[in-house]
This record gives sequence, structure tokens and C-alpha cells, in this order.
Amino acid sequence: MIKKHKFTEKRFISMLNKYNYDLHLGDIVAGTIFNLESQGYLIDIGTHIAGYLPYDETLLYNRPSFKFTSLDNQITRDFFILAYQKHSQQILLSIKRLDYIRAWKRVKQLHIEDVILNAPVINTNKGGIITYIEGLQGFIPKSHLIHTPEFYSNQKTIKCQLLIIDEKSNKLILSNKRAMLSLTKDKFKIDLIVEGKIIAIKTYGVFIEINNIIALLHISEIGYKYIDNLDNLFTIGNYTKVKIIHIDMKQGRLSVTKRGLN
Repeated sequence: MIKKHKFTEKRFISMLNKYNYDLHLGDIVAGTIFNLESQGYLIDIGTHIAGYLPYDETLLYNRPSFKFTSLDNQITRDFFILAYQKHSQQILLSIKRLDYIRAWKRVKQLHIEDVILNAPVINTNKGGIITYIEGLQGFIPKSHLIHTPEFYSNQKTIKCQLLIIDEKSNKLILSNKRAMLSLTKDKFKIDLIVEGKIIAIKTYGVFIEINNIIALLHISEIGYKYIDNLDNLFTIGNYTKVKIIHIDMKQGRLSVTKRGLN
């Protein structure tokens, strides 16, 4: 593996000034691959000092099952100046860092535009689904899935929208519920009386599926009398009429009531 040596920007600039090159750490430069080595590539960036691209700086989307595809010689493209290796007198370059910067720009735009995405289902676990957006790893929590994570294990993609993005912590949280509600929002409006299927009963209320959207019928919205046990009133799989009282587009949730209904 290539050893990365610390080299201050001041010393880096001093070294480049010696050859009258106007380059800085963090710059984006054009270069041409001219030689393949055992752990990376030599890049001609038009300086007296060779650029070096290690294999581990070529891929942003770097899953264990992802096979590296060799870059051909004579390819010219942009590279990110990552560091300077004093012992080999090479400028350390990165494609991964450049793609990372560009990916975050695209993700921020997707978030602003509130785009509904067809995200790949990479892996499922008890907590939710792992996916990738623009090469960046994202996560869809179980609480933001219409069904259980296991339901999606054989699916290639899942519809979702960005919920939380944080570049500093490299965190992307997405919501399937939000996307599904956005796609079917014309079917729902406040005070609309609808029929839904009971899918879960909890101590605090009943979850009802209405047009593939999950709604919560809170225990306080069932009636005006004290209720000791919801299992005595509801049965999973049965259908019940409710009235929509709140539509949360951001979280992809509906709240319903049975108050005032026969």
C-alpha cells in the first residue's frame, strides 16, 4: 500500500514554486494516465513532478462486492490534488474525492427539488435498508418504510425521498413513506372519510393501511369513552372507516379519527 506522508500546504507551495507551478492542495487539475503500476497509476499533469493515483482513490462507490475496473492508459480527465509524497516526489491524486464533492452537489440539488428517487436496494437489516444515491451511502430507517425491511430484500429498487442530508457527517437519511405519500397525495385530503385495512394494534393506537399509505388511529381518536384494551375493538386484517385529520407530507404519515363516525 502507498504510505501517505504529511506535507504542509506551505511546503507544498514552496516546492511547486521552485518549478513555477501554480498548484495547491485541493485544486482540480486535468491529467493523462500514462503508466499502470502495482498499486495505482502515474498521471501526467503537466508538471516536473509526476502525479500518482492509488487504486483506493479511484472509486467513490466502493462496496465489497464491487469489482474494480482498470482505467485505460491515455485517458485524460480531472483529478483532485490530495497531498504531496515527499519520499517519491509525487503529487497524490484522487478521483474518489472529486466524485465525492460533485456527488454532494448533486444530492443537495435533489434535496432542494424534493425529487422522488428510485434508489437501489443494496442490503436490508432489522433497522432498515442500505442504499446509494449518486455514489454516496444512504439509509432508509424501518420507521420510514411502508413494509418491513424483509419485504424489500428481493427488490432491486425502492422509491424514496431525501429526508436528512448532512455533508459534514456524511449522512443521508431517506424516506419511502414520504415518497409514496407524495405519489398518492391526490387521494387524500382533510376530512375525507376512507376505509382502510387494520395492519397492527398497539397500546397507543391502531395502524391502518389506506391506499398503500400507513395511517395512525390514536387511542384518543377512537371515541369518547375510556378504552381498556384495543384488541377487544379491532382485529388485524379487518377493514374500518376513518376520517383523515392530518397529512404530514414531510414524514409521509396520516393521522385519522373515528370520532363522529357511526
